[in-house]
Amino acid sequence: MKTVRRLLYRDISSAVVFVALAFLSLFFFIDFVDALDKVGRPGFTIGSALLSGLLDMPGHFYELFPIAVLIGAIYAMSRLAQSSEFTILRTGGLGPGRALALLAGLGAAFAIVTFVIGDYVAPASERQAVAVQSRTQGGRELGRAGAWLKDRRSTPEGERNISVNVQRTTADGRLQGIRIFEFDRDGRLLTRVGAESGRVTDGGHWQLAQATVTHWPTDVAGARLVDEKHAQLEWPTSLTGDVVAAAVLPVSTMSTIELWRYSMHLTDQEQAAQRHAILFWKKALYPFACLVMMGLALPFAYLHARSGGVSLKVFGGILLGISFVLLNNVASHLGLLRNWTPWVVAATPSLLYLLMSLAAFTWLVRYR
Repeated sequence: MKTVRRLLYRDISSAVVFVALAFLSLFFFIDFVDALDKVGRPGFTIGSALLSGLLDMPGHFYELFPIAVLIGAIYAMSRLAQSSEFTILRTGGLGPGRALALLAGLGAAFAIVTFVIGDYVAPASERQAVAVQSRTQGGRELGRAGAWLKDRRSTPEGERNISVNVQRTTADGRLQGIRIFEFDRDGRLLTRVGAESGRVTDGGHWQLAQATVTHWPTDVAGARLVDEKHAQLEWPTSLTGDVVAAAVLPVSTMSTIELWRYSMHLTDQEQAAQRHAILFWKKALYPFACLVMMGLALPFAYLHARSGGVSLKVFGGILLGISFVLLNNVASHLGLLRNWTPWVVAATPSLLYLLMSLAAFTWLVRYR
């Protein structure tokens, strides 16, 4: 059995690596050509375009690796079937259950690789890519509305609801265009803080620079607004650096545990957390797609060579991979629109394709 395992693992792994390298080369070329439009801007050179393309590679690898596993495994299994090697292995005692167990073991190894790349390598490279972009552009705009965060604070006068708006970030990680609105339990505005810039520090404080604090009177009759100017202001908050980073950086820079923490923060602050909850479950379950892909590839080994050449089967594998990605994305959007249970939305595409692969495998073993 060690010889059979070595044969299958070697052929499938080499085919998967070849397909993954081909995909990554194609996407690197596309990203590099797309980045060439920015060459000539202050601080952006050919080297910056190359670096930007390289930093995007781990993210592309994470997204494409299950498809590469499917195509590579189909190619390897089809070649074994075409040369009758798999038939010889079946005659020698390689039953359907044992073949499925062998491929499941290799699929688990591919799933671990996908998890490590997606949870550690890709987020780190995406953060570096954002830093490179910020350095070349002098900062990062957060859209016309900026990034909004919510917080709560308990005071002797009662609970306070706080809304924070950040317009942009600088290359060194500072926040710019900060606006902080503090409301009482009845929704009345009590305090507005406007600051040119600020930095998130340890210990539950933000360091605000050139801040203006405006106090709204609780009794409107005969009262007036009070403004306070501060060159430096320590603003207490429970919004930590991780929460702020999750709000101002792209979702691709977050690991699985960071997505979970941020979705819990949104839930605690009574904000819409459906999108991040779906993303968390998708990221948590996505590595298991490699097991599903291996299950989809195994039935191709039981197809007779006369039922189609290797190229036709590989083309079918490409279509299967595209349909899986399409269904995965459509399910996410539908789940967000219809407010479906997040883990059900994330698990449904993989379960459907797994059931489809097992049904095809069972039918081929019994009737072919």
